[in-house]
Amino acid sequence: MQVSIACTEQNLRSRSSEDRLCGPRPVPGGGNGSGVTSIHGNPSGGGGPGPKVRAVSVARPLGPAAMTPSGPLRESTGRGTSMKYRNLGKSGLRVSCLGLGTWVTFGSQISDETAENLMTVAYEHGVNLFDTAEVYAAGKAERTLGNILKSKGWRRSSYIITTKIFWGGQAETERGLSRKHIIEGLWGSLERLQLGYVDIVFANRSDPNSPMEEIVRAMTFVINQGLALYWGTSRWGAAEIMEAYSVARQFNLIPPACEQAEYHLFQRDKVETQLPELYHKIGVGSVIWSPLACGVITTKHEGRIPETYRGTIKGYQWLKDKIQNEDGKKQQAKVMDLLPIANQLGCTVAQLSIAWCLRSEAVSSVLLEASNTEQLMENLGALQVLSQLTPQKVLEIDGLLGNKPHSKK
Repeated sequence: MQVSIACTEQNLRSRSSEDRLCGPRPVPGGGNGSGVTSIHGNPSGGGGPGPKVRAVSVARPLGPAAMTPSGPLRESTGRGTSMKYRNLGKSGLRVSCLGLGTWVTFGSQISDETAENLMTVAYEHGVNLFDTAEVYAAGKAERTLGNILKSKGWRRSSYIITTKIFWGGQAETERGLSRKHIIEGLWGSLERLQLGYVDIVFANRSDPNSPMEEIVRAMTFVINQGLALYWGTSRWGAAEIMEAYSVARQFNLIPPACEQAEYHLFQRDKVETQLPELYHKIGVGSVIWSPLACGVITTKHEGRIPETYRGTIKGYQWLKDKIQNEDGKKQQAKVMDLLPIANQLGCTVAQLSIAWCLRSEAVSSVLLEASNTEQLMENLGALQVLSQLTPQKVLEIDGLLGNKPHSKK
């Protein structure tokens, strides 16, 4: 990476011994050292979008590296479920290691009733992370998700909602990561979600037209206003994430807590060679999407595209092409090669692939996509496979795939 890690290490060295050993100092007037010490507006359990600007008392911003616990971060198992929970990077936020995404499905491929069934099954099995974006189904995914949350009446403190900002509309000012669109785009998302805040707001790609300082300042602003609790990046390069972190440290702003990245058996380089360094150096975690390579990783195609496949939906022809092109056919052949290993472990290839994504300590959560509850239940079964993925099994999988990336150091 061209942006040096040295600036991070110097920042950590320059902190006093008291900061490093005892954590953040108490903030005058109360608070626990988080980015926001008090918020005046809807309480955390409120359902309405609330006022768009709130009076706040702001503490010294702390990034993931500053909040790193003294010991190793522990994985835990939920009460009454087999769900496992991990820290979001090195922040204190505990996320289910399997989350539920809404791309293509909510507001588009499936009915609202099916969407509610999926949410209910996921929540009852310990999933606490639900991901969406302003661009999904032109905002309909957020509306569907918001309506379900309102009807279920779950405690707001018991789940985590994430949304992504970049493509909000047709106007030039409704796209990108300008301060204007980050703030107004998040307002729009909150209105559709019928929530007072989201837990994490992601920058849904990098924006060469917006200065990094403007992006980081805008993300810090929405957090300080209580509209979001954390912010992250999606599909950013490692150097861009380091630049955002460096800008945050330089101007005493809030750095990103995680990166949302594509990761699966056939897309490995970024998550395996770049993000682990960011995790260890500055505490940035990874939320993974497309663990099944947009439907490539399955043994159900049998050389044909089923009518229910999302690639048959208008606007998603590229997904169908992804399976039918030469690379897709080669990948499906590799998937069939993995079938004996899956049979040995008593699981499906899809479960094996999801568990394989979870094996990395830098991965905080893997987002599942499902169009019915049976598919969701199958994917949730990946948790039982994770403990069986011994180093020997991982080496065997690497040998079959033949695509293990190597560090460029």
